[in-house]
Amino acid sequence: MSTTLPSDTPALQRLEAELRGAHAAWQQRGLKLDLTRGKPGPEQVALASALDGALGGDFSGDGIDDTRGYGGLLGIPEARRLFGELLQAPPEQTLVGGNSSLQLMYQCISFAYLHGIGGQPPWREQGAVRFLCPTPGYDRHFRICEALGIEMTPLPLSEEGPDMDAVEEAVSDPAVKGIWCVPHFSNPSGICYSEETVGRMARLGQRAAPDFRVFWDLAYAIHDFAPGAPELPPDLLELCRQTKTEDSVFLFGSTSKISFAGGGVAALATSADNLKWFSRHLAVTTVGPDKVNQLRHVRLFPDLHALREHMRGHAALLRPRFAAVDSVLADTLGHRQKSPYGRWNTPRGGYFVMFNTRAGTAATVVQLAAEAGLALTPAGATWPRGHDPDDSDIRIAPSVPSITEVKQAMALFADCIRLATVQAVLAEHGG
Repeated sequence: MSTTLPSDTPALQRLEAELRGAHAAWQQRGLKLDLTRGKPGPEQVALASALDGALGGDFSGDGIDDTRGYGGLLGIPEARRLFGELLQAPPEQTLVGGNSSLQLMYQCISFAYLHGIGGQPPWREQGAVRFLCPTPGYDRHFRICEALGIEMTPLPLSEEGPDMDAVEEAVSDPAVKGIWCVPHFSNPSGICYSEETVGRMARLGQRAAPDFRVFWDLAYAIHDFAPGAPELPPDLLELCRQTKTEDSVFLFGSTSKISFAGGGVAALATSADNLKWFSRHLAVTTVGPDKVNQLRHVRLFPDLHALREHMRGHAALLRPRFAAVDSVLADTLGHRQKSPYGRWNTPRGGYFVMFNTRAGTAATVVQLAAEAGLALTPAGATWPRGHDPDDSDIRIAPSVPSITEVKQAMALFADCIRLATVQAVLAEHGG
């Protein structure tokens, strides 16, 4: 199979006819393949099956006689220590809640929106409110802003992280109240922020509005699967303490991609003042989290070393799936940075492969794939309000299907890429 793209119209027309025939053949196979969401597959979830029965009837924790009762708004001490290690924060500045870090993010923003933060008026009373959105980014972050009517400003991402010159200029606007960051194996680009980027992020509080906050989502803190994967970025909270900007950051993490996707534990770490503010408003909504689930997690994962050892099992399951994605694409489309059909990354951790199609063809690729039985995340999902101005970004999540299914899905995906590209070039040629 040739990985080149013909330059003359007759050859392009012959290739289009060939690819249309291949697409029709795919449609006849009745496939049901899904690469839409980055979630743990059944084999990964099974690695934490020991959570079932981990307590053995002993519900007592560190200083807590019975975790089945009410209270414990900040989480049990053992869980706060564990997540303090994971988020690089003191346990006394760490809150452990339910299963969703996204919920904690939403609560931080909604509390600030309704009640204000840092001694400032509620965001809803300040006129326009804006968030900076390094893009491509996580669609569920953007949905929080959409739900509250917060304006979003896309910013470019490089291999070092967000364009910090643009970020530093943007935060001089007092209407800018936050920035979304996935600093380690970013969703979906897989990049890891550089030390310089993290250092500059820590100093944003010196030039931004008093109620500006960095939302630092460490969803993939220990989710490397390839040799030589980058280490976790420097301790942001400590850097902020040194620059007297500790109030400017919220850090988040969870075990959603460590233990059970829907039955894990999530945490928030921040300054002492921010934690008091958050706890005061949280206390209106709950009398305490699921401490039993927190306890069984710390019994299975007593420290960060245990978490890392557990993640070796995840890495062993993910590594061949990501290798299959790269191998099939390379065999059918050519070199990942030189292919005439698009570009893609080869991440060393996280959950996604980012494919950049020829401009104006991503939505067509997604539609062609759907017609042949392959579900993909909608084109544009990695951009605020789902609008990718170049119509070129497609997020691929290979964690759930079997390796055989991943290879089959990528072969179909590659054919859709080729067909959409050839059609676009023919249209440019007037053919």
